Amino acid sequence: MEKSIDLHTHSTVSDGTMTPSELVRHAKKVGLSALALTDHDTTDGVDEALREGEKTGIEVIAGVEISVDFTPDSEMHLLGYFFEDNYKNLEPLLKRLKASREERNPKMIKKLNELGFDISLEEVRREAKDKLVGRPHIASVLVKKGYFKKISDVFNKYISAGRPAYVKREKLLPKEAIEEIVRCGGIPVLAHPIYISLTAMAELRALIHELRGYGLKGIEAFYSDNTPYDTILFLKLAIEYNLIPTGGSDFHGDLKPHIMLGTGRGDLHVPYKILEKLKELAKRKD
Repeated sequence: MEKSIDLHTHSTVSDGTMTPSELVRHAKKVGLSALALTDHDTTDGVDEALREGEKTGIEVIAGVEISVDFTPDSEMHLLGYFFEDNYKNLEPLLKRLKASREERNPKMIKKLNELGFDISLEEVRREAKDKLVGRPHIASVLVKKGYFKKISDVFNKYISAGRPAYVKREKLLPKEAIEEIVRCGGIPVLAHPIYISLTAMAELRALIHELRGYGLKGIEAFYSDNTPYDTILFLKLAIEYNLIPTGGSDFHGDLKPHIMLGTGRGDLHVPYKILEKLKELAKRKD
């Protein structure tokens, strides 16, 4: 059987529930050949994942998932993949995005307090254990205090976009994010296009054409929430716009308990040859 990979995963450094090391060991356990760590707006977990990959024999790719503004009321995500230590060149940009998250946290906690929840910023920071503080840590504190049974319940009821305690943060424009990934030596990929709020195929084509002009190199054609029709559509668009079709589960651990590493909802398979295409492109860029 062809080797399987997963190019879209999250750890405790952002909103996953496994540490980078645990994630890599889990990849070994489920039989993956390669894994990309793509935490939200940070590469702080990459070094740990790379070290664990060397120990376990799992090929680890440095990655990041950057949130960008799409419309005033919606966002889309871009993945960046790096095959050397050039991912560190993104740090100035990621520090800016981290500052935006840090400004948001006390505002969300204040809203939760006003809604009757006993939670403090100090408790959330302790929960994060010196990692990038984010919504998963807020949710984890609320679960430990007995307000909710699961982290996903906190997100669904209070801290996801449109919920009572949600606070929007600064995001980049697509052009800025793509161009910065390229400038740093990475390969920019459009994440889970199934989630992009568009009403017509013509709009999706126009968007991809625009992003291609900024330097987009791939589209996430294989994804946990795709239907077979969606996957075929995105594969066709990849051919039409000369993009590499990539894929991943968007694994978060207990935050999304229905999504399994490598296999998504049970039927996802991302072939190793996709990683080979990304590597070939990275070499040509050099």
